[in-house]
Amino acid sequence: MNLLISPSPHVHSGDTIEKNMYGVLIALIPAFICSVLFFGMGAVIVTLTSVAACVFFEYIIQKLLLKQQPSVFDGSAILTGVLLAFNVPSNLPVWIIIIGALVAIGIGKMSFGGLGCNIFNPALVGRVFLLISFPVQMTTWPLPQGFAGSYTDALTGATPLGMLKEAVKSGQSLTEWMAAGTLPDYKNMLLGNMGGSLGEVAALALLAGFLFMLFRKIITWHIPVTIFATIILFSGILHLCNPDHFANPLFHLLSGGMMLGAIFMATDYVTSPMTPKGMIIFGAGIGILTVVIRIFGAYPEGMSFAILIMNAFTPLINRYCKPARFA
Repeated sequence: MNLLISPSPHVHSGDTIEKNMYGVLIALIPAFICSVLFFGMGAVIVTLTSVAACVFFEYIIQKLLLKQQPSVFDGSAILTGVLLAFNVPSNLPVWIIIIGALVAIGIGKMSFGGLGCNIFNPALVGRVFLLISFPVQMTTWPLPQGFAGSYTDALTGATPLGMLKEAVKSGQSLTEWMAAGTLPDYKNMLLGNMGGSLGEVAALALLAGFLFMLFRKIITWHIPVTIFATIILFSGILHLCNPDHFANPLFHLLSGGMMLGAIFMATDYVTSPMTPKGMIIFGAGIGILTVVIRIFGAYPEGMSFAILIMNAFTPLINRYCKPARFA
């Protein structure tokens, strides 16, 4: 009788890259439907352009530059395209979207060797590049108009976080300002009836996707729940200290890209820690940095920067949060 010796893993869980990537895409469907209902054809054009460009650039780079067998159908390029689209306005010109896709795939992913080798979340690399390179277009937010809205000539306005930042700069009392009804109420923020990027709308739809991924065991609770808890705790302390200057925790949870970032971007397998302890440290860092950038930084939103900063710390967190070895 022969004794076969092989490296681990010896038990296969049934998980594959394709299964997990397409599982995340399924979880994003409710948010995509809501974005189309609020922003009309602009949401469709931006998403399809981003996905097509990401798939094209990954295929070309793998085929012509890296001389590899293209793996565009594993779902990772499609997911990067959807997440990039969810981080930009629904009226962003097509040529800018294509540039963002090239940066996300070419620099954020393939320059490191492709899937599994990238240090930073590719979609966020593309988003931050566009924000720095095209600040006017990337901060011109269409207001929800449904299918009546125009892709090229949409009505625009400030996001809740942008209005909050302006109120603080002008020295207004946030307690009186928020009570005056200037901002969308929490019901509209939960449903997504406010200005912003495609992924900033419909917190309820994003939470539905979160529950789906937990049920399918695509992700674990550690990173999103830690981010939520840290933001509630940190912003809550600041709000209690000075409610006229700092918004309450519920406002921070429902505004901006917090839900999208915590649920779908911070949980990226490649760029987040591997152990539960490391995930909690990672999530706490994102929560703290997000609140700090939102309140004290120049930009009204800080989720993208917070995730990218903590992506850089992921190797260090993995090094010091190693699981115990088997005896």
